[in-house]
Amino acid sequence: MPLDDRDAAEQPKRGTGRYVLGLFGLIGLILSALLLGFNPLSFLGGGEKPRVDRAQKAPEQGKAPGTYGCEVKTTATTYACQILASANATWTKAFPPGRYQGPELVFYTRQGRSGCSTAPMASGPFFCPTDTKIYLDMDFTTEVSQRFGASGKAAQAYVIVHAVGHHIQYVTGIVDQVEQYDAKLPEAEKAKLKIAKEVQADCYAGVWAAQHKDLLTGDKLEAGLRAAHRVAEDSLPKLGSGRLVPEQFALGSLTERLAWLRRGLQAADPDKCDPFPTIRIKP
Repeated sequence: MPLDDRDAAEQPKRGTGRYVLGLFGLIGLILSALLLGFNPLSFLGGGEKPRVDRAQKAPEQGKAPGTYGCEVKTTATTYACQILASANATWTKAFPPGRYQGPELVFYTRQGRSGCSTAPMASGPFFCPTDTKIYLDMDFTTEVSQRFGASGKAAQAYVIVHAVGHHIQYVTGIVDQVEQYDAKLPEAEKAKLKIAKEVQADCYAGVWAAQHKDLLTGDKLEAGLRAAHRVAEDSLPKLGSGRLVPEQFALGSLTERLAWLRRGLQAADPDKCDPFPTIRIKP
């Protein structure tokens, strides 16, 4: 089905497909073992998956002044909302009925407040875990489009499905595991975990694209990653302190980011998106 024929406001139906994220509880186990050096099965009570309250959305709150959602119809917002609807529909089918509730999109500009309580003054696209929404900076989107042309549109799609990947990490408890031990690690080791979270989200983006080549080819998604990575690198020294910059797209080397994106594209299986065993943690 052509992308333009998809309903941007579509609410994905609950799927009954295979729980493809079933092994993701093992990622949390691996993290525990890496960081603390003990048998994580005992920590989780015989190997059960940890319960994660983040799977459910936070109570709905009003949008901050100057922000808007998919109810505003423009070329840019319609495309973004259609990409998100496709991603949410894909991941809904990966979970048992009722287990996955997808994030929503909120559009804002650098001149205004994002509305995310943990990043009130922000810049660039990002996922806000406190309200399970993806905040898309339209100034960032315009800049990428002006600099990279057609790749700018692919970059918009990439940052959205990448942000959905971070939402998956919250739903499955991966972020909870990382945050629990992050404070105990030296800065060099914390950096490794940050990069691992980013490349895993890239891999999840590739998994989505592998199932939607009619919407966005792998080559275009890679071009979108390259564009976002370039803009993020250029933005880091320019933006003032006290603002969230899109630095997550500059973490790790471009080669590393592309490698994990391609892994998702080739495997089309989120269980293959596990960078944590490659990390050597030194508490």
